[in-house]
Amino acid sequence: MKIIILGGGVIGVCTAYYLAKNGAKVTVIERQSNVSEETSFGNAGQISPGYSTPWAAPSIPAKAMKWLFQKHAPLAIRPDGTSFQMAWMRQMLANCNSDAYEVNKERMMRISEYSRDCIRALRDEIKLNYEHRTGGTLQLFRKPAQLEAMQLDTKVLDECGVPYEVLDKDGLVKAEPALAHATANLLGGLRLPNDETGDCNLFTKHLAEHCKALGVEFKFNTVIDEIIADNQKVIGVVANGETLEADSYVLALGSYSRKLAQNLGLDLPVYPVKGYSLTIDIIDESRAPCSTVLDETYKIAITRFDNRIRVGGMAELSGFDKSLKPARRKTLEMVTQDLFDGGDLANAKFWTGLRPMTPDGTPIIGATKFNNLFINTGHGTLGWTMACGSGKLLNDIVLGKTAEISLEGLNLSRYTKK
Repeated sequence: MKIIILGGGVIGVCTAYYLAKNGAKVTVIERQSNVSEETSFGNAGQISPGYSTPWAAPSIPAKAMKWLFQKHAPLAIRPDGTSFQMAWMRQMLANCNSDAYEVNKERMMRISEYSRDCIRALRDEIKLNYEHRTGGTLQLFRKPAQLEAMQLDTKVLDECGVPYEVLDKDGLVKAEPALAHATANLLGGLRLPNDETGDCNLFTKHLAEHCKALGVEFKFNTVIDEIIADNQKVIGVVANGETLEADSYVLALGSYSRKLAQNLGLDLPVYPVKGYSLTIDIIDESRAPCSTVLDETYKIAITRFDNRIRVGGMAELSGFDKSLKPARRKTLEMVTQDLFDGGDLANAKFWTGLRPMTPDGTPIIGATKFNNLFINTGHGTLGWTMACGSGKLLNDIVLGKTAEISLEGLNLSRYTKK
């Protein structure tokens, strides 16, 4: 079977690997000069199944109103001139209730837990090195209300059988000794010991080399112009003016998937949520994290690589604007100084990317009304966490295999049936 994958980020490359491993002849089309040069390049570095939490939570509407007037708010909204932005936000708000939250969180955790198992198996199989660590995620709480809200998350964790530890202030320092030097007033935390970390960019580039060894062809510097369909079948992809044909096609273009799908009459509710990161060289090991820490107040993650710290977070709803805003850098720097000041912050590398997010937080993985077009996008802030599991699931769907976990609620039909 010949398969064309549109997109060379971590989702597209993982999908290519599993398909090629199962005998498919795979071509990956990517507009950049290499894989993992856009959203997968500078993310927060977390593989965090236990923290697979929808942004659409019951408390978000009230919080969002406050954030609009705060200097270091984790969320910013700027009109992008499209009706889709407003429609997407309305859909997200419709999911901000306890019932929807539990359903969406279970779906996200289902994929994420499976994906964590997949990346462990993959790491053992092909000996990938991407500066990974297996020290878990530590979520930090600065406010009493956050400790109370944690109970909703631990309820779902219990139901899904995910281990966790509730920590007091002393427990935080035992888990992350450098927090003894923190200037922030921390009340406690939630530790998820099964979570992992790693450099997504390194992982994707190394995995792409294994894909090539399996016969995957990468067409770089290739802009995808159009997907051509006839009745219920895709018959080709126009890229750089050339029509490329295959038996099946996988749309894995992140935030850019929606535009191509629209031309086929598919309405993908995937919005580009802008995030930022800093990459900081470590100067003082004693003041650097051991694994990954998430500041719940500012929704910012601080992750340890070998000799670097990656600080990432925030969400801007501003369309496809990729400008680097100094105010966002100041927020990242402020949180870093509050918690771990052992890095060369003055010379940090500042980056931004667009995460493809659905209103309910769950990605869109599966078939479409076209019998040979499949979707693997909408992973939001958890693309790295869900990448291997999503790739393997899509492989099973395309090749007609029985998936190892339930596919309930994962494909586009959860939106089209409403």
